[in-house]
Amino acid sequence: MQALLLDLDGVFYVGGEQVPGADATLGWLTEARVPHLFVTNTTSRPRTALVRKLQGFGIAVSAGEILTPAVAAVGWLRQQRLRRLAAYVPDATLEEFKDFDLIERTSPEPVDAVVVGDLGEAWDFPTLNCAFNQLMQEPQPKLVALGMTRFWRAADGLRLDTAPFVVALSHASGVTPMVLGKPATGFFESAVKLLGAPPDQTVMVGDDLDADVRGAQAAGLRGVLVRTGKYRSDETAEVRPDAVLDSIAELPGWWKSRPVGPTAR
Repeated sequence: MQALLLDLDGVFYVGGEQVPGADATLGWLTEARVPHLFVTNTTSRPRTALVRKLQGFGIAVSAGEILTPAVAAVGWLRQQRLRRLAAYVPDATLEEFKDFDLIERTSPEPVDAVVVGDLGEAWDFPTLNCAFNQLMQEPQPKLVALGMTRFWRAADGLRLDTAPFVVALSHASGVTPMVLGKPATGFFESAVKLLGAPPDQTVMVGDDLDADVRGAQAAGLRGVLVRTGKYRSDETAEVRPDAVLDSIAELPGWWKSRPVGPTAR
């Protein structure tokens, strides 16, 4: 194994608290020169805000070390030459789409794509219905999903994430979403390409059995689960992580003692 992909929320921090030992693990990554990239499905804030949040924990990371669904979406939208967007993301995240023509969510104007991220408490029936009506335009726009995470753990408990709203819009409109985030295979392929590492020699570390572990394994990577964040001890899914760690603090020890051959699943 040569490289690491690392989730942020639920792995390096939970809510407003750093996971104990997270800063030491980042220090080890730098000292040991392990190629790594932070991959997160967070769409409630831009990379610049994530950098500031991590700095508040004493964790120094640059925006270029973070791959988010919004960044992946920008690349895909440019490739497809789609310019006019209705973006259902928090206002702060609109920063990532500043080079596009952003249409008001309530506008009846035609759009090239409807982009859906974690809008949080701003979701209500009128907002969801506006997105639906935009998807029913002719010609029919693309539905771009910034990840398909079902839920996440906030300070006050579990909260719905992006997937439930994408599924509702897709079901109602008949538009198949283009997923640009975990667990989509293309998202992991983009990440390992940025690292310059082969998928079968790259490890994904996260707290989500489905989005992190299953998604990584489907893309040919290894998936390691940590018992922090949204981890639940009663998981019954038919997914076998390549390793389970109590927290990110155990990563350096596991990496040094890891098996060098293929891991049976």
